Amino acid sequence: MTQFKRVASLADIPPGTMLKVYLGHRAVAIYNVDGELFATTDNCTHETASLSEGTLNGHEVTCPKHNARFDVRTGKALCFPAVVGLKRYSVRVEDDDVFIGPPA
Repeated sequence: MTQFKRVASLADIPPGTMLKVYLGHRAVAIYNVDGELFATTDNCTHETASLSEGTLNGHEVTCPKHNARFDVRTGKALCFPAVVGLKRYSVRVEDDDVFIGPPA
C-alpha cells in the first residue's frame, strides 16, 4: 500500500495560499487553489529558490528569484528562465488533515 504522511491541517493552508512542508528531507509546497490542494517540489527548477516564498495567482506559482512560473496542477514550466517542470506529489485530505504521498 502507498504511504501517505500527514503534513498539515486544512486550516494551515487557506484558499489562495501556499505552505512549505517536508516529506523526509524533501521540501514540498502545498497550494490551495479555491479549496483544491496541489503539491510540488518547493524548489524552483531554474535556480535554488523556495516557491512557497513566491506568489500564487490562480493555478500559477511565480518564483521569487527570477519570476519563473509553473502550473501547480501539472508542474509544467510556463515561462523562461525555467524550462524543466516540477515534480508533483499526491495529496489526500481526511477530515481536517492533509496528507502527502509519493510523486504523482
